[in-house]
Amino acid sequence: AETNTDSCKDILQGHLTGQLTSALGAYQVEALRREFKSFTDIIEKSMNEFKENIKSEVKTHAGNTSAVYTRWGKKTCPSNAELVHSGFTGGSYYTDKGAAVEPLCLPRDPEWGIYSDGHDGQKNYIHGAEYETGSFKGYMKTLHDHDVPCAVCLVRQKSLIKMFPGRKTCYKGWTLEYHGYLMAGKYDHPAGTSFTCVDSHPDTLHGGSKSKEGYLLYPVEATCGSLKCPPYVEGRELVCVVCSQE
Repeated sequence: AETNTDSCKDILQGHLTGQLTSALGAYQVEALRREFKSFTDIIEKSMNEFKENIKSEVKTHAGNTSAVYTRWGKKTCPSNAELVHSGFTGGSYYTDKGAAVEPLCLPRDPEWGIYSDGHDGQKNYIHGAEYETGSFKGYMKTLHDHDVPCAVCLVRQKSLIKMFPGRKTCYKGWTLEYHGYLMAGKYDHPAGTSFTCVDSHPDTLHGGSKSKEGYLLYPVEATCGSLKCPPYVEGRELVCVVCSQE
């Protein structure tokens, strides 16, 4: 826009000056040149204001972008995110052949539509989730059989959220939301599951330390073969990281 404005102004001014020089005296030409300059100054000022308004609109639009993610294993969000709701991790039972694959972050304040109490007819079922970390080490081992919380988090001025398996730091240009351990259902259980990034310092739900089964989360280990080792290591638990980008 800037280049076109300057070019058009120069061409028009040159053309009019050349045409008028042959028909008018020097005084009239100079007066017209001053009038023309005043006119083009107004156009230039308007174009500059237009460009500034466009830049402002673009910045405002970019600043309004937001992204949402679930922080598995925690009741709260990181300090740079807003808590949408804190809930209970739920999913299909680990032996159900018709299981839904992905876990859900169920709200603590559910609402209801049409319903009938009691199990009746052909339905699917949702259960709470438990950590299955008895074979892990350190703090994670103490979480075994505890129920799993979750938090839905909102980040402002972000447009992308991505979970990277096998990383505990974000790639260049990405911002850390949280890091943890990659978890999923046990390899020989009938129900399909989804690889899930559980926070590295998980919380537990009050009163949920007994083994009631349900949607089960086990650590994920690397198995060499078609998976290249190195860089991966046979039997080593995988980490994960959740990152955001503007």
